[in-house]
Amino acid sequence: MKLEKIKIGNKKVMPFTIPSGIITTQVKCLEKIAQEIPELGILTTKSIGPNVRAGNREPILAQYIPGGFVNAVGLTNPGAEEFAQQLSTINFPEDKFLLASIFGSNSAEFVYVAENLEERVDGFELNLSCPHCDKVGMALGQDPEMVRKITKEVVKVTKKPVFAKLTPNTEKIEGGIGIIARAAIEAGAYGISAINTVGPIPYEVDGFLVLTNKVGGKSGRGIRDVGIQRVKEIIETVGNIPMIIMGGISNARDVEKYRNVVGYDNVVFGIGTSLVGMKDAEIIKYFPTLINDLKNGTNYVIELLKKVDMNYKKVNLERKIDCACDLKLLVTNISIEAEPGQFVFAWIPGVGEKPFSIMDNNPLTLGVLERGEFTKKFNSLEEGDYFYIRGPYGKGVSVPKKSNMVLVGGGCGIAGLYLLAKKFSKDSSILTLLAAKDKEHILYSKEFEKCGRVEIATENGSLGKKGLVSDLMRNLDLKKGSYFLNCGPRQMISAVLPLELEISSPERIFFSIDYMTRCGVGICGSCADENGRRTCVEGPFMMYK
Repeated sequence: MKLEKIKIGNKKVMPFTIPSGIITTQVKCLEKIAQEIPELGILTTKSIGPNVRAGNREPILAQYIPGGFVNAVGLTNPGAEEFAQQLSTINFPEDKFLLASIFGSNSAEFVYVAENLEERVDGFELNLSCPHCDKVGMALGQDPEMVRKITKEVVKVTKKPVFAKLTPNTEKIEGGIGIIARAAIEAGAYGISAINTVGPIPYEVDGFLVLTNKVGGKSGRGIRDVGIQRVKEIIETVGNIPMIIMGGISNARDVEKYRNVVGYDNVVFGIGTSLVGMKDAEIIKYFPTLINDLKNGTNYVIELLKKVDMNYKKVNLERKIDCACDLKLLVTNISIEAEPGQFVFAWIPGVGEKPFSIMDNNPLTLGVLERGEFTKKFNSLEEGDYFYIRGPYGKGVSVPKKSNMVLVGGGCGIAGLYLLAKKFSKDSSILTLLAAKDKEHILYSKEFEKCGRVEIATENGSLGKKGLVSDLMRNLDLKKGSYFLNCGPRQMISAVLPLELEISSPERIFFSIDYMTRCGVGICGSCADENGRRTCVEGPFMMYK
């Protein structure tokens, strides 16, 4: 199959993108992926609206079949003005095309977002297709005249290419998706993006709706045939137009099936949920492998696809230990296979889910500090009550045997260290430094002492030395070349890293900060750090850079 750069606007780019809302949802991750993957010619932003939008509470993603997902993120975004400012802070490659996905509840809001982003992007994709938010997306995109009006008004205020992203949910519309595509093209759209997710649909476990939004858009392997059919309908109605095609594409055979329907070259292919579970290095390998498959008639890229486990397991609360008024240890009735440093999601149907460090795996034990509605409800469970978990997720930590290791924990970050201490104390020297506001918030001190030396600091002096963990470090004779594993709040990490760099090299220093982790499998991108690394798949313990 012939595969060459195509022209979009005034740029010639490789014909691949990652669709909106997947992986590159934070600007630093957008920048990182753009710089590291030459095969991605178009980088598509998350959908940006006129104002800040918090989106839906977790769970936002569920897996209904292997490689098939339902999602209801809820168009989370910082608003047009703030996003424009964020884009100004990154170094985006000149040879790439930056496509801004935008949404609004009417044409005026679309225009407002476009005007704010005009100087920062190369083109626009009108989100007329999100299936799980009221008054935006599909609610507008199923009306041909509304699509015509929005497209026309945006085209008036920009000289850059405008793509209309259309919903596949057009069975009840006279003329189907083709008539909607015609309305967009006649109104001045440069091209069409198709398709968005199918649905929305519900997904249940044990009779409970999983998504907090109750329904979500269906994506991945299960919608490929729908996507092919809708693309065929568009081509039959409007002919050979520039298109960004997505929907269930995971390998070379999928691309060829779409290409056979289109029959011409001016097409970009979007690869989205097929990248689930992949680390950055694996995504970097995926795209050239796909291109080689298309050139050579092979399909080796299938071997790079990941299988992720998003199945929920029902567990019972065996024992609850009240450490402080806002801090509990929840001991379950099960044990799990987990590497030190990994985490699980805990889900209470009808309330939500959140990620938690695995404090101990035998039995599964979680340390829960109350921060909001979910953790308050979680800590109110009584012995014998049940909840659900999924996971474990993340990358385990490994260090050479017979190392000198310093574990540094602050506040609820202490919960992320004990499994490390238990494993590595078998063949390494362990020094654990624990700090919290008072003695009630120092978890598992006796258990840590069984693994090696322990030093403690509390802010009020109720246990150990009075002060912070950084004060402990300054007064200890730490061994040169030690491995440091830090887990705690950002302020603590910022205080100890300079001290550790005086003693050891960056590749021996790891830290875990509580970034917002919403899916756990690398798709939503919400947990990206300052370097654009998705901590749910690359971490949570990240090497210092």
